[in-house]
Amino acid sequence: MAAARKMPIGKQIGLTRRTSFEVTRSVWTALLLRESLTRLFSSRGAWFWLLAEPTFHIAYMMIIFTVIRIRHIGGIETAAWIMIGFLSFMAFRRTASQSMQAVNSNQALFTYRQVKPIDTVLTRALLEGVLVVVVSITVIAAAVFVGVDAVPDDPLSVMAVFVGMWLLAVGFALTMSIVVELAREIGKMVNFVMTPLYFISGVIFPIASVPPPYRDWVMLNPLAHGVEAARKAFAEHYHGAPETDITYIYAFALVLLFLGLALHRVFALKLVTK
Repeated sequence: MAAARKMPIGKQIGLTRRTSFEVTRSVWTALLLRESLTRLFSSRGAWFWLLAEPTFHIAYMMIIFTVIRIRHIGGIETAAWIMIGFLSFMAFRRTASQSMQAVNSNQALFTYRQVKPIDTVLTRALLEGVLVVVVSITVIAAAVFVGVDAVPDDPLSVMAVFVGMWLLAVGFALTMSIVVELAREIGKMVNFVMTPLYFISGVIFPIASVPPPYRDWVMLNPLAHGVEAARKAFAEHYHGAPETDITYIYAFALVLLFLGLALHRVFALKLVTK
């Protein structure tokens, strides 16, 4: 009896102390399940709209280019050119837009000390990355089925571009999830900037056609490098912007990731006690 009284209460009832890794894994698993259910089953036809957005947009742009009788851009089919450009940009936009709102959406969960603001951003980014991959593969498979030449010439390069765009989105989301919580007005500015960013990333016009003095400015945008690199990975004979450099995407993503992690470390307590 004396030995039992000396034992910690946790051991007396059979509880074991979990490591930080085990706690984080449990939190991420729970958050992933919660986010998945919310994202996919919160409304009727959620799966349909995940596929409908890229499909309708690509079809819309294909109709426009067909009307003006443009059959090839940069040496590849217009349909494939539009599809690859939009899907590569979507890997950034959808992940960034959804993940930067994760802190605000999961504010109630911060009453549990195991859940940190950064956990909500990273798990949502992971979920969005998986969804983008599934949607992209489905759209590309459907395009190949109807006769579009959309089989990638270099699958490994396609994966490298996707990972780079996703990491860029994660770094952006980590950074902006803090900035938006500290200054709500900036969130509206970010949503406003996404539209012009879509145009200057070369999704609907060939960057190679921009004159050199102005093309250098456009190529300061890392998304432009990602879109062009994706098209080059799908079609090796694609005549894209010669300034395209995939390492630029990773360098930009690395800076944003470090900045985002630093901001979360500094303001984590402020977000939890907000």
